[in-house]
Amino acid sequence: MTRNDKPIHDELWELAAQWLPVFSLAEQHAGIVLLRELAKGKAVTCSRLAQALGTTFGAAEALMRDSALRPFIHTDEGGRIIGFWGLSVAPTHHQVRVDGRKLWTWCAYDSLFIPELLGKTAEIESHDPESNELIRLTVSPERIISTEPANIVVSIGRPDTWDQSSAARIIATACHYIFFFVSRASAERWQVKHAEPATILFSLDVAFDFGRRSNAHLFGAELAQRRKATA
Repeated sequence: MTRNDKPIHDELWELAAQWLPVFSLAEQHAGIVLLRELAKGKAVTCSRLAQALGTTFGAAEALMRDSALRPFIHTDEGGRIIGFWGLSVAPTHHQVRVDGRKLWTWCAYDSLFIPELLGKTAEIESHDPESNELIRLTVSPERIISTEPANIVVSIGRPDTWDQSSAARIIATACHYIFFFVSRASAERWQVKHAEPATILFSLDVAFDFGRRSNAHLFGAELAQRRKATA
């Protein structure tokens, strides 16, 4: 984390904390369960979610339809869940491998915080949208293990420009502007071509720390309980 990044990081986190939802304990639990079901590599039906939660079909359906999780659940035409909170079983620009299974994330940033929520190390592949160069990362629940190339930069839009009314709107207004770049120079060339909405560039370490803050805000109680259970 650099001195120049820190003030921007904190300013954006203050905005993000206002934008991010507050999940109840039950919603935190259901969200983590749903992510870990998606990580098995297949779309999740309401019946399967109910089974994973140990609850009724009706209760699982209510979570999908009426809870604070709803805007972040992406479904296909048949009503199956194909994505939640950035993790997807449908192909995107950002591929992640978890336990040998091929998955995807809605944006570059998602791939940095998803490993902690899954409790698994992820192998990430993406492409610089400006140069099309391949980018590889290995990210554990606790840290960034390796990167290729070394000086990856992450773009992100201001959270107050994100539309959280649905997963489709989140993808369109936030995720479509969050990428990995091989260098700051490449990212700045891309920024010139995509002036609206305004994006900010973070170092990889700063973006990872931002993701840790997000996880603690959204799922902190559930993650703490899971860590305690496995200690």
